[in-house]
Amino acid sequence: MDPELEAFIPFLPDIDMEDPVAARKNFTERAAAAPAPDTSDMEVEDRTVPADPDVAVRIYRPHQASRGAVVWLHGGGGVFGDLDTEHPWAARIADLTGAVVISVDYRLAPEHRYPAALDDAYAVLTWTAEHAAELGVDPERIAVAGHSAGAAISAAVALRARDQRGPSIRLQVLNEPGLDDRPRTWSRRHFTDVPWMNSGKIAAAWRHYLGDQPATPYAAPARAADLSGLPPAYIATAEFCPNRDEDIEYALRLLQAGVSVELRQWPGTFHGSQAILSADVSQRQIAGLTAALRRALAA
Repeated sequence: MDPELEAFIPFLPDIDMEDPVAARKNFTERAAAAPAPDTSDMEVEDRTVPADPDVAVRIYRPHQASRGAVVWLHGGGGVFGDLDTEHPWAARIADLTGAVVISVDYRLAPEHRYPAALDDAYAVLTWTAEHAAELGVDPERIAVAGHSAGAAISAAVALRARDQRGPSIRLQVLNEPGLDDRPRTWSRRHFTDVPWMNSGKIAAAWRHYLGDQPATPYAAPARAADLSGLPPAYIATAEFCPNRDEDIEYALRLLQAGVSVELRQWPGTFHGSQAILSADVSQRQIAGLTAALRRALAA
């Protein structure tokens, strides 16, 4: 474990994934106690995207915005997280990339199981492309990006956009995604006692997300047989994350399907540890992710 990260482990909250209501309350309270981000160099606007049902979004427009856009999907195992808890991250991504960031308040499980979150995310992607002129962005310079559950939804959005000939996606950013409901890999089976998000909590998140439904490739992108024709990917993994091995496998399969991939495996890290901003490795993780977005969304 990276020593800067290890020092924080005793202070990490224990999120109970078996009780989504309690998990949301715990996470929201802790997020509310965090310092508010500096948004003086950008406009922040809450909007509603027409869909069935409508989807709330928060749009971040840097004053010197590029013509790129990022549809950003928060983490939280698909059961917690919202526009307010994600506010610091969305603002940070807008600031460091110069892109217009559209943060998505997708529906959460278990009240709203798959495909609710995917439908919400895809509706926002489509709306962003259709309203590109209003947003001041180039419809050919849109990325989908997310962390954890949000990264998995981003991968599913890329699959659906390819299959349905939907909006063009310049880059899919998959930061520690949960791509496979099946505990097939070594990391999923063995990382039972790692910090923050262990294999048991990930299994609980999948149960909430799927319910009794069989998993499809749009629910668990690792199940997709054909990965050809997908947008380029930036995939980041943490060494002590149960999702690590399935993420690396997905990156290899994308490469074998002819898709350009940048794969970053961060040693000494655990799932979500980039939230510990004081650690040097966290700063490098954030810099790597935002640099990939800047490059992809450049003119």
